[in-house]
Amino acid sequence: MSLFHMILLLPFIAAIFVPIIYKKLNSTFHTGWYVILVPFIIFVYFLKHIPAIANGETIFLSMSWIPSLDINFDVYLDGLSLMFGLIISGVGTLVVMYSIFYMAKEREALHNFYIYLLMFMGAMLGLVCSDNVLVLYTLWELTSVSSFLLIAYWYERKRSRTGALKAMLITVFGGLAMLAGVIMLAIINDTYSLQEIMANVENIHSHSLFIPAMALILLGAFTKSAQFPFSIWLPDAMEAPTPVSAYLHSATMVKAGLYLVARMSPIFGGSSIWFWLVAGIGIITLIYGSIRAVRQTDLKALLAFSTISQLGLIMSLLGVGSAALTSGIGDSKEIFAFAIFAALFHLFNHSTFKGLLFMVVGIIDHETGTRDIRRLGGLMAIMPITFTIALIGSLSMAGLPPFNGFLSKEMFFTGMLTASDNPIFGFNGLTKLFPFIAWIASVFTFIYCFMLFVRPFFGTFHPERLPKEKTHEAPIGMLLPPTILGILVVLIFFVPNLLATYIIKPALVAVVPSVSATHKLFEIKAWHGVNTELLMTIGVIIFGLLLFYSIKKWNIAFRIYPEKLSLNYLYNAGMEGMEQRFASFTNRYMTGSIRHYLLYILIFITLVQISSLIIFDGLKLDLSSNADYSIYDVGILVAMVIAALTTLFTTNRITAIVALGAVGYLVMMLFVIFRAPDLALTQMVVETATTVLFLLCFYHLPKLGKKLEKMKFKLVNLLISICVGITVTLMTLSASGHKLFTPISEFFENAYELAGANNIVNAILVDFRGFDTMLEIAVLLIAGIGVYTLIKLRPKGSEYDET
Repeated sequence: MSLFHMILLLPFIAAIFVPIIYKKLNSTFHTGWYVILVPFIIFVYFLKHIPAIANGETIFLSMSWIPSLDINFDVYLDGLSLMFGLIISGVGTLVVMYSIFYMAKEREALHNFYIYLLMFMGAMLGLVCSDNVLVLYTLWELTSVSSFLLIAYWYERKRSRTGALKAMLITVFGGLAMLAGVIMLAIINDTYSLQEIMANVENIHSHSLFIPAMALILLGAFTKSAQFPFSIWLPDAMEAPTPVSAYLHSATMVKAGLYLVARMSPIFGGSSIWFWLVAGIGIITLIYGSIRAVRQTDLKALLAFSTISQLGLIMSLLGVGSAALTSGIGDSKEIFAFAIFAALFHLFNHSTFKGLLFMVVGIIDHETGTRDIRRLGGLMAIMPITFTIALIGSLSMAGLPPFNGFLSKEMFFTGMLTASDNPIFGFNGLTKLFPFIAWIASVFTFIYCFMLFVRPFFGTFHPERLPKEKTHEAPIGMLLPPTILGILVVLIFFVPNLLATYIIKPALVAVVPSVSATHKLFEIKAWHGVNTELLMTIGVIIFGLLLFYSIKKWNIAFRIYPEKLSLNYLYNAGMEGMEQRFASFTNRYMTGSIRHYLLYILIFITLVQISSLIIFDGLKLDLSSNADYSIYDVGILVAMVIAALTTLFTTNRITAIVALGAVGYLVMMLFVIFRAPDLALTQMVVETATTVLFLLCFYHLPKLGKKLEKMKFKLVNLLISICVGITVTLMTLSASGHKLFTPISEFFENAYELAGANNIVNAILVDFRGFDTMLEIAVLLIAGIGVYTLIKLRPKGSEYDET
């Protein structure tokens, strides 16, 4: 195992020791101080690889996992995975530091919190560095599971549980679609390696599975990155603790979908369908999220919809930039690739200012006891440091200088104008709308960014509206992580090309391998003169300010749209309706009667088997090769029938058990006649033990009583019994009449050479089916542990407690 593999597995390994640390040291030592070492070590490891990756090097390492299925834990580090690795580990370090002061060790189950967080961190790191698509999918779903646990961390709250369930259902649904898509890619290319798939792009585009695979993979990406109409899970996920929200929705969970689109762009990019789906859904999500954000009164809900909007912005740029992968566009390649360059730059910037803002909202909630902007105001004088940090993050997200968001917002406008001025893939009229929609969304972005820092910090402070009696500045430990992010926000504005050279450009080359990263178009500047982008920004500021200060006059217009037509309402109503209908349907057949359940099973088996015999022409009876039978065989069979009928019609339980045991012993006699002494001995031992146990149990039960039952009930049982008997008989005769495959017995003919066993039956049970036998023993062990646990946990003094 390489060091790279160890680094990626470090979060999972560290999670094993979290309960021990928590149990031994929680009274004097916050568990977070142990956990913070994990993302910090990973961050330092990725930092060391920046020079090599910036010079065009890549790292590929393989570790055998399931070689028989061609599934290996192959890891690949290029510019794209390095950028995401730095974001995941860097922001992760700051989030853990923040959580140390946010999560009280006296009241919170920190061992659960940090186990979930480490599991999520490990899944994200493995996802962005995996070269095997099946391993990537496995880790993709692990992010859904761990995010479910993190969102439902305060599981005693109903909204936390419902929010976690909604996120789980939507993202796992998309994940299953994505699994089908990556399997199609593997079928097309006969490999699970992403690098090998990318090397075979021409054959993929001409394959009949190209469009289905693309659609399914995009479905997975859209659900994970909260694109319209799957964005409804993200606002409800805000019920998680603030450190979780800051991590999942700024650096990890929602960025997984963006990573998948960027990673798959070399495969599907250059296709008009990919262009319109990614760019179109992205631009719709952008305008939808920005409009919904200005309607919110809860600060975290506002940030949730702002995240949806920003994710749509990045997604739209990835879609527009995918045109750079189209063959035969000449000099336009760099023009379109600039959109992907802007997407990657804004993705990095978004991780800084959005993580900062989530932490600020957590500080406000922690110190005042509320996130409702209608109850907040005048906090600037009480919390000046928090105000300064909030100002930096809000203005950066609004796209104002001197903050990094201004640079990437200008580049976003350039990317949208590129799509409008350089028509490609037809529908040129639609691309003309891109800059206009982008501008409208930016105006609303400006409004909700001003809401973030004006409403809570300006105005009059009303302590009587706050749940907490005393409001003061947050401790230095909670202020330090957002301060570091705030410094990055400002620093990137002044030295953007340092970040671009070592992080963004290598990531760009990973997405568009044929582009020249040294092109002058990829130099980031704060001033380009008076151009269209600058005029659009000035317009955003003017109209944004006008609409912000008149928000009470026009915000009521949103009430015109009926709530019953909202996506969230439709989802909730649909889920409730399905639960009621399925519960009603289930109650119809789940009657609590074992007899009814047996009827369902037997009817189903009969219908399936008879239908199979008819459809596949299986009713072929060939008795010519059957062995001769003797009078002894007939005698034993007749005795078995008599014993079985006795079991059915006797009114005495002891007689029924003895008759049933007689059937088993007669089967043993058949084994003796057929020269199978081992099977006969096994049958005798099992039958003796079960008969004795039956006698011991049923001896103490009351005798069988006679009672009248309706004839209709017995007729149903009779008909089903006859059908089952006929079905089993026909299946047996058909199986012996003709063989579709080579008999498996031929494989065991050389049992002595394969297993060193003189007895073929023993070889099958012990050697060839050893794993199956081990699992059967494991099941018995688990059942035994369960029984023992139930006995030990029974209430003392109850009627079941004999003592």
